[in-house]
Amino acid sequence: MGLYSMVVELSGRPCLVVGGGRVGERKVLNLLEAGANVTLVSPEATKRLADLALARQLVWWRRCYRPDDIKGMTLVFAVTADAGVNARVAADCRQAGIFVNVADAPEQCTFMVPAVLRRGDLQIAISTGGKSPALARQLKKKLEGEIGAEYGPWLNFLGELRPFLKEIWPNDQKRREEMLKLLTGDEILFRLVARGKEELAKERVKHCLSLPSV
Repeated sequence: MGLYSMVVELSGRPCLVVGGGRVGERKVLNLLEAGANVTLVSPEATKRLADLALARQLVWWRRCYRPDDIKGMTLVFAVTADAGVNARVAADCRQAGIFVNVADAPEQCTFMVPAVLRRGDLQIAISTGGKSPALARQLKKKLEGEIGAEYGPWLNFLGELRPFLKEIWPNDQKRREEMLKLLTGDEILFRLVARGKEELAKERVKHCLSLPSV
């Protein structure tokens, strides 16, 4: 299986989850967090999914899957307890050219969902190509202890700094070299940002890189 890792923009895009159990609930919540427009197809659903439908945060079709359900969808998840239904969903999606993920059947998937560590806009994805989700979860847990919540503000700080540095150094190579100095050579800068002292951090950037202002 040839896999290509990427991050997908799903804001406002239609996505389908077939199956309203605990796995389906997890898929729905992740899609909603990404800003997707979610449709759930399932005769039954968990209480949380039912509450989300009642609050109109998703569309719930209380019935079994039909082939036309995938029409216009960006992504489809087949997560029912019936392997036959999941296989039919996968086959329909493949024929229609729609990306599909099938629970516990990597050979039927056209995309995989990695274990993801999130720190604000920072996302670190771990994929085993469906061979061992347990290993992916183990590695994610290990990274959680090494990469703390302070990396969220740190990423925001670097994101704000980047356009300014592009004006100072239009040359990509020079800009990368200077940014690398900040990332690897100044632990104090990182700690200042982590403590919310961004103005002091900007002054330190100015000093470290001999810039006129930040």
